[in-house]
Amino acid sequence: MVRLFFYLVGFGFSVVGGMMAIAYLNLLTPERGFCDYWVYIARRPECYLLPIGLLFIWGSLSFPSRGS
Repeated sequence: MVRLFFYLVGFGFSVVGGMMAIAYLNLLTPERGFCDYWVYIARRPECYLLPIGLLFIWGSLSFPSRGS
């Protein structure tokens, strides 16, 4: 049950973080390149939810459960 909880929380974090990273693509203009985009989203705290969520999902799927 704990693994399912961490999986669902990780999925939610990944969705929110990925959505924000995609939403910030609207700031990409011809004057700014992808380097500026990566620097910008690296400074945004809500974009950190994507890697955190992926770690939660990976952890819930890879570590075995203690019961059954």
